[in-house]
Amino acid sequence: MTQTIAPRVRTLVLLILAVAGALLAGAAPVSAHAALTGSDPAQGAVVDTAPSQVSLTFSEPIAVGDDSVRVLDPKGERVDKGDPANPSGTTYSVRLVSGLPDGTYTVAYQVVSADSHPVAGAFTFSIGAPSETTVSVSAQGSDDGLVGWLYGFGRYVSYAGFVVLAGGAAFVLACWAPGARVRAVQRLVVSGWLALTAATLGLLMLRGSYTTSGKVGDVFDLELLGDVLQTKTGAALVSRLLLLAAAALFIAVLFGAYARTADAVEPDRDAEDDGGGDDGGPDKRDLTFGLALGGTVVAAGLAASWAMSEHASQGLQAGVAMPVDVVHLLAVATWLGGLTALLVALYRAPVETPVGRDAVRRFSRLAFGSVVTLAVTGVYQSWRQLGSWSAFTDTRYGQLLLVKIALVAVMVAVAFLSRRWTQRLADARVSEAAEEAERTEATERAEEAVRTKEAVRAKEAVRTKEAVRTKEAVRTKEAVRAEATERAEEEKQPAGTAPAEASGTSEVSEASMAVEPPKASDAFDAFDAEKAEAGQDSVRAAQLARQRAAAEAARQKRLRDADPNRFGLRRSVLAEAGIAVVLLAVTTVLTQTEPGRTEQDARAATAASSSASATGQGSGAVSLTMPFDTGGRSGKGVVSIDLDPAQAGDNALHVYVEGPDGTPVDVPEVKIALTLAARNIGPLPVAPDHVTTGHWSASRVQIPMAGDWKVEVTVRTSDIDQVTVSKNAQIG
Repeated sequence: MTQTIAPRVRTLVLLILAVAGALLAGAAPVSAHAALTGSDPAQGAVVDTAPSQVSLTFSEPIAVGDDSVRVLDPKGERVDKGDPANPSGTTYSVRLVSGLPDGTYTVAYQVVSADSHPVAGAFTFSIGAPSETTVSVSAQGSDDGLVGWLYGFGRYVSYAGFVVLAGGAAFVLACWAPGARVRAVQRLVVSGWLALTAATLGLLMLRGSYTTSGKVGDVFDLELLGDVLQTKTGAALVSRLLLLAAAALFIAVLFGAYARTADAVEPDRDAEDDGGGDDGGPDKRDLTFGLALGGTVVAAGLAASWAMSEHASQGLQAGVAMPVDVVHLLAVATWLGGLTALLVALYRAPVETPVGRDAVRRFSRLAFGSVVTLAVTGVYQSWRQLGSWSAFTDTRYGQLLLVKIALVAVMVAVAFLSRRWTQRLADARVSEAAEEAERTEATERAEEAVRTKEAVRAKEAVRTKEAVRTKEAVRTKEAVRAEATERAEEEKQPAGTAPAEASGTSEVSEASMAVEPPKASDAFDAFDAEKAEAGQDSVRAAQLARQRAAAEAARQKRLRDADPNRFGLRRSVLAEAGIAVVLLAVTTVLTQTEPGRTEQDARAATAASSSASATGQGSGAVSLTMPFDTGGRSGKGVVSIDLDPAQAGDNALHVYVEGPDGTPVDVPEVKIALTLAARNIGPLPVAPDHVTTGHWSASRVQIPMAGDWKVEVTVRTSDIDQVTVSKNAQIG
């Protein structure tokens, strides 16, 4: 039966890996997490006079370098000067040379979002009137080529390594202590450590090229590597390597000192036993507690290296989202990693160390707790990243999340089948236990009878030999005495026969000397021979015992493999593991996909810019568009500010509020504040009057002097939900 299963297992594994590879292959083109939500001048805008700078507003903070933002004239020559600046919030600007002629200009940007992903794009604006341009900006980002694919694959391997490392160790400590002695389980956990370490080193080397040029030759650029080490992502990767050194020590103790204290076979316990098979003394309990505590700290630190540098570190409620993300990752590792360890134990555990029904039951309870934790933390993360029900179907992030939820649901269903197989296995073991005990007792009695019979035979043989030898010695002695007596009688003859008598006497003495009773040395020789024969018998008995033990082990293995309940459990756990591989691939793609909330904000900002001319918005000298999200019901939208003539002195200000679909909406309150940080002026409050649906205005807004002013807009959508968004505008 095992030979029949093996090809199917290999085929299933290859199919699963192919699906995971296909998912990863399609992950790179959508790896941006920060989105361009606005610009000044706007995309496609035609301005009357040349601007002094170009401003870009993103959905979250970004990291910029010397060439992160480039502005090119119609001939492809750069017209920007200086490094990009971050005047406030998520707005970044680059100054332009003065006296720009009319024509179409191209703005190209390549930055790194705060959650570690590269963002690249380009747009155009025109001065005076549109013109032809020779600029051709490639749409391919640094993450779309070979380096991007390798980086995505490295992320998948790192997640898989963490799951196997943390989950496998948790399975041994919490569910199956004898597993620490099983070579296959040891190899599994060590391979997880090696995979995570190698992937982390690879990501550290690829990071510089991944966020800049995307060229393979830049992977080994030490200058880029030094720049990476100064970033948040580089620090997280280095921290992960340091924690992996501590994890190596943990593995050494787990499979060293702890394995030596673990029993080879875990006795079956009542189903209510929540322990991990640890019935040892205080030293063993202390060691188990120390390993559990230390392993939890190291695993939480490894999970935090992702949480502190990716999605959870940016956006709404980052202080809450990061610990929630750590708990989420630990639950994933406990469930999927423990499942992998259970699969290895079911297929590769030796006969003398089988995985028992109690270990499977303990893991079932542990997995249930992990699934509940995943559900709670997953709901929070989904709300945080999507923000609305429509984002489930309207954004790629939401669609991938639906696929992930479906896979989790299928895994839970298969886990329910595994639980049923476990119960059947337990019921069968109850009836088999008595039969096995009877067979063992009968075998022991038969072996004891054989050993007793052989010992009795050996003793009888020794006694028989000794009796025969004694009897022969007595007979020989009596014969000698009789012959000596006859010769003595013959000696009683006349004197003339003295020589004959003398010779006869000498013959008698010679006969007496020739026939002597057995000596002590002969008895020792006989004892040694008997001892040698007994030793040969014990060697043969030991060989026979080993042969019987090997035959019994083979029989037990055949019975275990032929057990339909265990076979069903193996198949269901294998199916769970296969789904887990695909689920992990979907999760990896999900972490490289722009969140639905960000994608919808970018769409709203683009829609507002495209409809500005039709609604009259954007006719002022300065036009600003800012998406907002108060976090409450109907709390998302876009607010636009028009300021005319955007000079020192009196100005007219118009405020427009639209929903995500671009239709004007009213909100309870809109407030404006103007600040010139360079001169410590402000904030100057402005209270616009409501004109019509989605439109507020204020006249005679006094701006005391020219400069780079920060315009803050506070939008309140309910009694408790409000948010403040801001952009900078050049006045004068």
